[in-house]
Amino acid sequence: MACLSSSRLCARVQDKFMCQFGHKVRRQTVFVKLKPPGPTPLRIFGKTCQRVTTCGPSCGSAGLVSSGTMRRLASSMQSTSTGSLPDYGAQIVDPYRLLEDDLNGIYEDIRAELERNTNQPELNTIATYYFDGQGKALRPMVAILMAKAVNYHVYGENSALLPSQRQVAMISEMIHSASLIHDDVIDQSDFRRGKPSVNVLWNHKKVAMAGDFILAVASMMIARLRSDEVTLVLSQVVTDLVQGEFMQLGSKETENERFAHYLTKTYRKTASLIANSVKAVALLSGADESTCELAFQYGRNVGLSFQLVDDLLDFVSSAQAMGKPTATDLKLGLATAPVLFACEKYPELNPMIMRRFQEAGDVEKAFELVHKSRGLEQTRFLARKHGLEAARLASELADSPYQKGLVVTTDLVLNRIK
Repeated sequence: MACLSSSRLCARVQDKFMCQFGHKVRRQTVFVKLKPPGPTPLRIFGKTCQRVTTCGPSCGSAGLVSSGTMRRLASSMQSTSTGSLPDYGAQIVDPYRLLEDDLNGIYEDIRAELERNTNQPELNTIATYYFDGQGKALRPMVAILMAKAVNYHVYGENSALLPSQRQVAMISEMIHSASLIHDDVIDQSDFRRGKPSVNVLWNHKKVAMAGDFILAVASMMIARLRSDEVTLVLSQVVTDLVQGEFMQLGSKETENERFAHYLTKTYRKTASLIANSVKAVALLSGADESTCELAFQYGRNVGLSFQLVDDLLDFVSSAQAMGKPTATDLKLGLATAPVLFACEKYPELNPMIMRRFQEAGDVEKAFELVHKSRGLEQTRFLARKHGLEAARLASELADSPYQKGLVVTTDLVLNRIK
């Protein structure tokens, strides 16, 4: 098992807990009983959401659903999920339905922002290629949800989403898409979101510059927020992304170091963007330091949970469902959580990891050993632990539909299929 506390990063490898600085924390054996799988996903507003049965008009526009309904659905439907989280209130909401008006047009606004800042048609075409509305819009959704939850927490029922907070939601999606473009160049990907990647359609130099252009426009948008604190917070995201990419190019000799290396890399490449974006919207609301830290920790745990599920899906989902080839990480020479956990039972994976699965048959053998081990189960458990922590943090905010939406979002992350 591995965990991220508020002060240090820890990982359990063969029952030994080691922090990122190499200190032993404790020895413990954990027996896990996973919950039944949750409900199957449903596409709502183009996003992957929980399948829900909404109640009548008395529920209001939030799409409130009773927890009993969700439990019955969870017990009657099957999916490749990590299991639903405990109830943190009598009712839950569909976050995408709750934020329909706020999310509506967000991709159009991003495309317009990019178009305003260039007179090069081809550059604009490449830069806007992934802003086609086919993504999950998870990052802007979480940012807006946190903004409205914190605004409610600080100012009460009559608070409204600030224009600057919606700008942060747009910026978070722009930084994310810029990182995808750069990843496609580095990894030489052929497909992304079920269609040819930018890497296939345009030459590498133009694609790399388009990624830089998106980051440059996002930086101008950050400057227009006129907040030194928010500028520092969002600038940290880009720093973390680059460091995470460098970390991905290397590995560690020992198993203890390797897992801590993997978790730190995962935070920098995935979780930092969500964590710092939700902290930024909390800062813009004028929330106190403890509330801003709560927002950051929520985003960090959601981000880690999201990436762990992503690493799991690379082993259990179909290429058609994912919109990109599966076992991609192994083919790229990357050892993710399922592989690292599988090393406990199959130490012959260690030399494969160090040579980045480059010898003939390495990818196929590693894939087989992961499925024969408890690596997938342990990855599910770790993802769920971070989901539980995120839900607990969200429950500390003032009770509102948006606060409940933050809790439900952790379930959506855990139970997604792509």
